[in-house]
Amino acid sequence: MEIRNLINITDLSVEEINSLINTADDIVAHPEAYEDICRHKKLATLFFEPSTRTRLSFEAAMLELGGSVLGFSSANSSSAAKGESVSDTVRTVGCYADIIAMRHPKEGAPIVAARRAGVPIINAGDGGHFHPTQTLTDLLTIKRKFGRLNGLTIGLCGDLKFGRTVHSLIEAMLRYENIRFVLISPEELQVPDYIKESMDKAGVDWTETSSLDDAMPQLDVLYMTRIQKERFFNEEDYVRLKDSYILTPEKMRLAGENMIVMHPLPRVNEISVEVDDDPRACYFFQALCGKHIRMALILFLLGIKRQ
Repeated sequence: MEIRNLINITDLSVEEINSLINTADDIVAHPEAYEDICRHKKLATLFFEPSTRTRLSFEAAMLELGGSVLGFSSANSSSAAKGESVSDTVRTVGCYADIIAMRHPKEGAPIVAARRAGVPIINAGDGGHFHPTQTLTDLLTIKRKFGRLNGLTIGLCGDLKFGRTVHSLIEAMLRYENIRFVLISPEELQVPDYIKESMDKAGVDWTETSSLDDAMPQLDVLYMTRIQKERFFNEEDYVRLKDSYILTPEKMRLAGENMIVMHPLPRVNEISVEVDDDPRACYFFQALCGKHIRMALILFLLGIKRQ
């Protein structure tokens, strides 16, 4: 069987994404049909960069499918600390596991891994580049809340320059109809030019603004992101920009009653905890969706179907 990898969300066709969403919904509806489906299969989680939700959701996904998990949670606890290359690490781990989920701070590292591993590689985030399983999580969340993935106005707020979740979500939504983007950020953290070129090429409507207040009434989805300290080259720029946007109950009053708020987490202070009780706050529901879609993805890449 040909090895399938997931490096970028565009590795999946729209039909495959829709099929994964359907499988995730079936997992919720019929959990008993999936509890042993990955018996004797092993997932390796190779996290060269710290993570909580992504790593644990992958591990929970595999365990709920009846499989087992091995791996490491930081580069310091792997042979990378001794200078081992990504290529050698994944070639070795590919001897022990049936599928690998890998996060790495360097863009393109999962591509190297996919060439060498001998088993399916899932990109669990590579630097400021892509985070396709977060995007699948986002798509499942939106579909469950709106019942569709077209005809939506999506506001993306915060760090749009380094935010890999933002880049992947835009890439995915470009393939659905009647999508409009409102890009909300300081000038220094605007979406990279290559993403803007992709939006122009796809013919979607997009606007840029630095005002969250002005954008709120227009939105179906508000996708908040944190200002990522680890992506900055100097402390001064981070300190100057870190509090650019803080979502509060007062700002939520500017939004429509059906708008939803999403966030890939972790948050720092860009969403007030007072917003958590608003029924439009979906970021913890989003985390649950992440487990379901990763269960579906593991089955898809291993070629396992429900009997």
